Order: sequence, then C-alpha cells, then structure tokens
Amino acid sequence: MFMFLPRTVVSLFVSATFLAVGMGLASSAFAEDFEVWLVDQSNSNGKTFGGTIHIYDGDDLDGKAASSATPTDVLDLSGATSTLCLDSTGANPVRPHMVFFNSTHSHAILSFVASGHVVIFNAKTRAPVACLRMSAGAGGARQAHAATPAPDDSYILVSNQNGKLLERINANFATNTFTLDTLATINLATCTAPNGFACQDAERRPDNAPIVAVVDASSTLGFITLRGGGLFVVNPKATPMQIIAEYDRNTVRGAGFAGAQAAGVMYVNSGGGSVLDPFRFDVYAFPLSGYSAANFPNTPTPALLYSDDGAERDSHGLVVTKHERFVWVFDREQNVAEVLNTRTGANISTIDLNKGGPAGLAPDLAGRSPSGNRIFVSLRGPNPLSGDPHLSTGSTPGLGVIQVTKNGRSGKLNSVIPIHNIDADRIERADAHGIGVRLKETPRFQGGDMSGPEEEEDEDKEDDKNKPMTKNKDRS
Repeated sequence: MFMFLPRTVVSLFVSATFLAVGMGLASSAFAEDFEVWLVDQSNSNGKTFGGTIHIYDGDDLDGKAASSATPTDVLDLSGATSTLCLDSTGANPVRPHMVFFNSTHSHAILSFVASGHVVIFNAKTRAPVACLRMSAGAGGARQAHAATPAPDDSYILVSNQNGKLLERINANFATNTFTLDTLATINLATCTAPNGFACQDAERRPDNAPIVAVVDASSTLGFITLRGGGLFVVNPKATPMQIIAEYDRNTVRGAGFAGAQAAGVMYVNSGGGSVLDPFRFDVYAFPLSGYSAANFPNTPTPALLYSDDGAERDSHGLVVTKHERFVWVFDREQNVAEVLNTRTGANISTIDLNKGGPAGLAPDLAGRSPSGNRIFVSLRGPNPLSGDPHLSTGSTPGLGVIQVTKNGRSGKLNSVIPIHNIDADRIERADAHGIGVRLKETPRFQGGDMSGPEEEEDEDKEDDKNKPMTKNKDRS
C-alpha cells in the first residue's frame, strides 16, 4: 500500500481534476469571473426528448441573495441541440446527464445517458457545434453516461454504460473537429484482462457497465469505475485503448460515480443503488504511478480511506477544496458530505445538509467556486430519472450553495435555488443532475492551485475572530 506524500512535495505541480464533478473547474490564478451550469435531465416540456441547462452567473450566487438568483441563460435542448443531433445521427437526444468543460473552458461536453449522444457546445455562445452517438454494445444497448475530456484536450473518454463499452472521441477544440474512434474502443463485456482473466465474470467483475472515466492530470491514465464492482486503469491514448491494471470487486466495490486527483493521489468512490451493492459508501486512494499490464491483479494496491455499508448510504458526488487540502464526498441518501484530509487520508468531519434548507435534498454532483469559498451541488427532484429512486429521490430540484468554512474542513448550506418543469398533469418533472463550474475567461495557469484575491473564506475569518483560542482538535 502506498503512503500519502507530504504536501510540500506535490502541491507545486499537481492539479485537481474535478470529475465527478462533473465539476469542470480547472485550476487558475486570479480568475474569479465564472458561471455555474446546472443540467435538468427531464424532457423538454411537452416532448419526449431534449432537456434544459440553467446557467447562473457566479456573482449572483454569493451571500444571502443567492436564494433568489435567476439564470442568465436557459438552454432548451429540444431546439438547436436536438436539430443538430437528429441531422447528424438520425435520433433525438434524451436524458442530458453530466456536463464537463475542456481545459480552457471554451467548450462544454454534455452526455445524454438514455440515447447515447455526446454534444459539444461553444461554451461562450452556447451553440452546439457537434453531436455524436455512441456505438451499440451489449444487447444492442448504447448510453453515454459520462463523457470526460482529457486535460490535454486531445480526446473525450465516454462511458457507454449499458453498452458496456469504453469509447474515445478524438478531439480538436480549436477546429471543432470531433471523431468517434471506433478502433480505440474496449468492449468491457467480452475483453480479456492482461492477466488472462475475462474482463467480466461472475466472481471478479460481474457487471462491467462503465460508470465514469476519471482521467489523471497527465491525460495518460484513465480510471474506469464499474457498476458491479472492480475497476480498470487504462492507457487512453493507445489504439485500441489498453488495460494496464485490473481490480476485482472485493478490492473496489461497485457503482463508483466520481473521482478526482488531488495532492498526488487519485480519489475514487463506490456507492449504492446497484443490485450487488444497494447501500454503500467507500472512498479509495490510488497512486498515480506503478501501473503495468505485467503486474498481478489488484496492483498497485489502493488505500481504502473510508467505508460504511452498515446503513442506508450512497456515496456519489465528489469535489476537491481550495489548495487540494480536503476532498468532500456527498451522500444522496443521508444528505451529508464526508470530508477527507488529503495529507493523512483521515475522515475529519461530516457536513450535515439537512440543516439550513428543505429536508431530503438528495445532493448529487458538485463543483467549486474558483475562490474556494463556495461549493455548488445539484439537487435531485421528486421523480428521479436516473439511479435507484430510493436513493436519488429529492424534495427540491435545483441548485444548492454551500458556504465553505474552516478553510475547507467544514461548510454549511446557505441557499437552495429551485428549478421547475411542471407537466400537463401539474407534476414536477425537474430533476437536476449534471453540474459544472465554468471560468468565463481562458485560465491563465493550468496546474496546482495558486493564491487568488479570495484565497480564504471571508465568513470563516469573521467567525474565527470571535472565538477564544483553543487547542485545535483536528489532526489535519
């Protein structure tokens, strides 16, 4: 098992990769002008396809006034986006699910989980520039559960979930050229792992539906979570892509939904909602080196940092705080976030989102403001369109704004901004899922977080002024 590296060794050159994140926030210095994209995966009103993206200006999401914020743009995906997809693929896009941004935030990448489409947008103009449909895989199924852009912008890695395919879109964002490279595909249902075992079998990896592909900062490693448990590390640049590490479900449990690189480590979670793991909350730390197809299975060994399968739990969204000091992992069922110290790997606190807003919010995915003083979370609706309804049913579909306190060690829910999609029967259909934080200007620095004008959380500073000096019980 690897050891956590001292922060002084890694903080100068490692950037946090927010995937789960679906978060889409690249590190940058002094770049504070941003917006938040929130994806409502319900169909466009009165239609059987489409969906909606609500875009909020970052300045409107600060302070007590955030609860009354209104979107600066609302993108109806049944319009130009559906027209482009129908013309390009012969099918309308259904169920927009996760959104990411490329390294310069010039483009947004949106995956449609039900129809298998991936749409790339000019993020500034909001115009769709390309629509591709993933391949039919296992049993003729095709889905695009997540489409993760590489930090070097050379490709987009697509988790074709029910098709059980890992696919690659070759990308050139400068020329708006995007090509599905079918020669690169790995069929996770039929392939053979490096050690000669079937990629999918009843004992080691019983259900190889890929959930997310987490790409490291070098763009040379892809960590592929699997619905039934187990994990693959792949070389995403090879053609076809190559599996260079294999893990079984006893080592890495199933339904891992998010991952992020921080402080020299790749964090990956496992959650609930699957037949094999109905309730689960696990967080693993993987090293960023030592991978080889010549290794034994389950090598290099990940560290299991946190595990709770004794209660109704569902580890889901994951986000890294400012300066990569802490990782927050959200639980949709318990409405909390567990906070892990990236220096020690220890779970140091639990943030209770049942306080400060409506009950039963079901926090899903998350993103961080550039200054680090706010975390934004998507909140599920009363009629969830993805995931186990027992875990993903929320009370108030919309956007949650969490104030970060204690320099990332804790936080509190400040505001809930509802969204609505009421159908002809007066039923609320809105179901927020994907979320991304986009810098409006090109980031000037790609790499480890640097101090910006809002380096610390102002509210936390004010709180600390009024507290007596006591011994810090936090081992961080």
